[in-house]
Amino acid sequence: MPRGIAIPQLRQQLFAAAEQVVLRDGPARLSGRAVTVEAGVAAGLLYAHFTDLDDFLTAYAVDRAFTVSAAAAALPERAGRATVAANLADALLTIPRPALTALAKLLILRPDLVPRVHAVLGEETAGLDAVERSVAAYLAAEQRLGRVPQAADLASLALAAVAVLHHLVLTEADADRLNAAVAALLPSAAERRLRTVH
Repeated sequence: MPRGIAIPQLRQQLFAAAEQVVLRDGPARLSGRAVTVEAGVAAGLLYAHFTDLDDFLTAYAVDRAFTVSAAAAALPERAGRATVAANLADALLTIPRPALTALAKLLILRPDLVPRVHAVLGEETAGLDAVERSVAAYLAAEQRLGRVPQAADLASLALAAVAVLHHLVLTEADADRLNAAVAALLPSAAERRLRTVH
């Protein structure tokens, strides 16, 4: 690319390139050079916009964590429609899978990025933490409507649902397994309530 020509949406181009490197080669192969080669831009361009690779990875993680949390934010609005299991599974599946997969893999390798993401987005509003809160809020709304048992442990169900999502993303499993796992979680809450009553 000739010098001096602006590249529209450069940050997103570099973020998309980083995502492709992580998904194809793994996060250990992520370097400034790998990103710029994947993006098809000059080698020094990344460092013209970011202080260093850590600054770039922090910005990438913040961007993708925001994307993941925003996708789950509307989940509580589904309360009272369809079935609880279907709503929950559908909402989890609307989260952009490449973004979540790459972000999860990167944060496993680079846990030092987590507090940096939290510093920008907040302790409970970033990535899977935000998804867990949205799931718990949704289940609470359904509980108020009588569609989830009063005795259900909503925090544990939310954590379990997000853990299933995280596992399936990291193992690249299909959506059917998520649907089945979410459906299995919710009856277990009802069964615990029945055992408590009797």
